[in-house]
Amino acid sequence: MQDAGMLLRIAYEAMKELEVDVIEVLSRCNISEEVLNDKDLRTPNHAQTHFWQVLEDISQDPNIGISLGERMPVFTGQVLQYLFLSSPTFGTGWERATKYFRLISDAASVSIKMEGCEARLSVNLDGLAEDANRHLNDCLVIGAFKFCLYVTEGEFKVSKIAFAHARPKDITAYTNVFTCPIEFAAEDNYIYFDADLLERPSSHAEPELFALHDQLASRKIAKLELQDLVDKVRKVIAQQLESGVVTLESIATELDMKPRMLRAKLADIDYNFNQILADFRCELSKKLLANTDESIDQIVYLTGFSEPSTFYRAFKRWVKMTPIEYRRSKLAVRHANQHES
Repeated sequence: MQDAGMLLRIAYEAMKELEVDVIEVLSRCNISEEVLNDKDLRTPNHAQTHFWQVLEDISQDPNIGISLGERMPVFTGQVLQYLFLSSPTFGTGWERATKYFRLISDAASVSIKMEGCEARLSVNLDGLAEDANRHLNDCLVIGAFKFCLYVTEGEFKVSKIAFAHARPKDITAYTNVFTCPIEFAAEDNYIYFDADLLERPSSHAEPELFALHDQLASRKIAKLELQDLVDKVRKVIAQQLESGVVTLESIATELDMKPRMLRAKLADIDYNFNQILADFRCELSKKLLANTDESIDQIVYLTGFSEPSTFYRAFKRWVKMTPIEYRRSKLAVRHANQHES
């Protein structure tokens, strides 16, 4: 599961405003500043846990999710924003957002339910450690609140906020942000507001643009679904690699597809099977050489090569070093880091 790179770019701007050591945060999360400019960037959701742990450690702020959320710019410049603004009503905008929320995150979902004369916007998150989940919950709830304010031109009024995480010992940071009642240990993260707001017409409503933005969002979702196929191919490669026989046909069979269809779907997103296999072998080889004491012969086997000579030639082509040179270079770096610490 992955998150849109836009979330990281927004967090980056907020960290700078908080005067957090951004370079140190990115370094400890193995992210370069250059990567942030990739418009197609998506980051693994499981990395959220590490990110929030690093951020809390460096900032020394036990409520860093609240602090970051307060300073994050409104989520703009994406197709979901355009869908909201061109939608006939605020409620229609949320219907579209619910359908296309995957463009923001694979691990989160949004929905709106009615409770009498109130509407309840929920944001559901999956599979994160408790502390990371708390910070991310806080940040996303504030982000959703600010976005609703933005698309309703300041008319959005909250009657209650509910967080899925347990009540912190000190909730001052929360009451400083929200003047409405706040609930903790709820079933989910909820923002309650007057249901009449769902019928609020958008001053930017434009039927033709709305249809165009809907089509654009659909295409983006379709592209993400094709990207999912690459992940599935990589998982099957990992399962089949030790057998030494990994082919387009064997992968297609495992995925219950015809080889021709698999080849065509990969081509739709500018991938080909041989490159996916080579990249996987390269990454695995480097990981085994750098982080284990496995013999070269064992690594040859684990990466699915039939002969050491074939492995050596491929690795030299990938990395511009022999496997032994690469292992020595990584060992030298590790020893240098241990000496510094």
